[in-house]
Amino acid sequence: MNSKKCLVLGAAGFLGLHLCEGLAEANYAVRAFSRRSRQNVQGSEQIEWFIGDFNHPDDLDAALDGCEIVFHLISSTTPASSNRDPVFDLQSNVGNTLQLLEKAKSHAVKKIIFVSSGGTVYGVPQQVPLTESMPTFPICSYGISKLAIEKYLHLYSSLQGLEYCVLRVANLFGERQCLTKGQGAVGVFLDKALRGEPVEIWGDGEVVRDYVYVRDVVDALIGAIAYSQEPRIFNIGSGIGRSLNQVLSSLEIVMDRPIKRIYREGRPVDVPINVLDISLAKQHLQWTPQTEWMTALEQT
Repeated sequence: MNSKKCLVLGAAGFLGLHLCEGLAEANYAVRAFSRRSRQNVQGSEQIEWFIGDFNHPDDLDAALDGCEIVFHLISSTTPASSNRDPVFDLQSNVGNTLQLLEKAKSHAVKKIIFVSSGGTVYGVPQQVPLTESMPTFPICSYGISKLAIEKYLHLYSSLQGLEYCVLRVANLFGERQCLTKGQGAVGVFLDKALRGEPVEIWGDGEVVRDYVYVRDVVDALIGAIAYSQEPRIFNIGSGIGRSLNQVLSSLEIVMDRPIKRIYREGRPVDVPINVLDISLAKQHLQWTPQTEWMTALEQT
């Protein structure tokens, strides 16, 4: 058993579920914090489920007790929903994270690993691929909150010596992805196609994104545990841009059937292109995505 005990905030979510399994497989003791438990988790003998609310200070105190490494995966909004109520987005995400940072010192937390958003923090890019040093001008409140949390992590590192690492993750996909949030094009498209329903596309389908398989992201998160140098912010993606139309064409090959498509008016929250430069992660975390695109789609 690895000596460090890990707390996963948001453990019942898509990424959280895979992360708990990955940590257990790597022989870490894991405390999984969420509002509900999940039954379909591998390695459950090494995973302690803690049911609580991130908004409640007492729940957070109990969850942090005895944990050295904290993975912060919780977000109460999505890019599309955040602009409808920016005040709620700010209070529920940034405000609650500040509460976490305040408590980290008293609980002797050694490090926080935060999942930021490589798909939204940069806004509309002037060029691609996007490096971590490029300007950040999000066009959704979700991205602004992610950036604010990044800055507060730096502040608490400066003031209190709290170790941290930020992973700006691209568009996640993989098996067991939640489809009710309307987030995750690959999962939503595949679900519709399997049901024989038409896929709705916002715009002409030429919006380009960087898609990264969930198990590869788990490898990056686990690799960040031992990393304690500068830089502390990393893009985590495939480094390859694919349009929505290309994603659908790939799914048609995997499924061996055509997929019906309905094109709707584009949304202002969607940037036209987002592709991440992952050179820093390769250099400092020794991480590269290992799962080939079509293989990942088949597994999904």
